[in-house]
Amino acid sequence: MKHLGIILDQKFKFQEHIKYAAERCTKLIYNLSRAARLKWGIKQEATATIYKGAILPLLSYGAPVWFEAMKHGHNRQKYVRVQRPINLRMARAYRTTSSKALCILIGMTPIIPELVEVVKQYSFREKQQNQDINIDDDVEYRL
Repeated sequence: MKHLGIILDQKFKFQEHIKYAAERCTKLIYNLSRAARLKWGIKQEATATIYKGAILPLLSYGAPVWFEAMKHGHNRQKYVRVQRPINLRMARAYRTTSSKALCILIGMTPIIPELVEVVKQYSFREKQQNQDINIDDDVEYRL
């Protein structure tokens, strides 16, 4: 069942959502790479902008809800496999280069720490909103 763009299963394991998001982004990356070939293609900065503006938001949509599913290695691996092809195109490196080395070469944060940061930012904003609401509730209004 899909609710607000997040695919829910009966046990709330979110494997289908992670699989769906990974496949969707992989198709997007390969279509982009077809349009921008290695020799005459898009520069690294433009590819990084596309990644940060289109692919990363698709991958991280609803992360605070389903991030617990990333504790399983097979789910993490699906997202690492999505980030790898675009990193290869940005670094213009050999396909045998490791994913971690690619991230270092191009100065990109690996996808899992990026998702951790998204979840932390959400938690911080949520905590701030709750504090603001609690402060307003405690204030006594006098006319």
